[in-house]
Amino acid sequence: MIARRAQANAGPLLGLSIATFVASTMACAAGPCAPEIAAMEARLNANVAAIARSGPSAPESAGALEHHQPTPGSIAAAERKLGEIPPEANEIITKAMAKAQEADAAGDKAACEQALEEVERTIRH
Repeated sequence: MIARRAQANAGPLLGLSIATFVASTMACAAGPCAPEIAAMEARLNANVAAIARSGPSAPESAGALEHHQPTPGSIAAAERKLGEIPPEANEIITKAMAKAQEADAAGDKAACEQALEEVERTIRH
């Protein structure tokens, strides 16, 4: 029963892994919202790790067989193939994290916080 609940909640949270990967690869100067963005990224990474531990498994990829380490993006792609990531949540979170990064780089703390609130709302649903 607990595993089923974890799987039911896994979709929206796992979709965050893509957003985290995209956001973590974007170059940005440390702006007024950088600590909040870093905290959200850490939270998303922790959620992804928890979901990966509790969700279903799939056969190893060619990269895994060659002893390559998984990335947040490769984990998210695998989970997407398993049907764990709702495309809508992924899109919302990816765009909101990009907005947060852009607002932070522009020094617009209010816009950054608004984008992070959008991520938070999506996580909760």
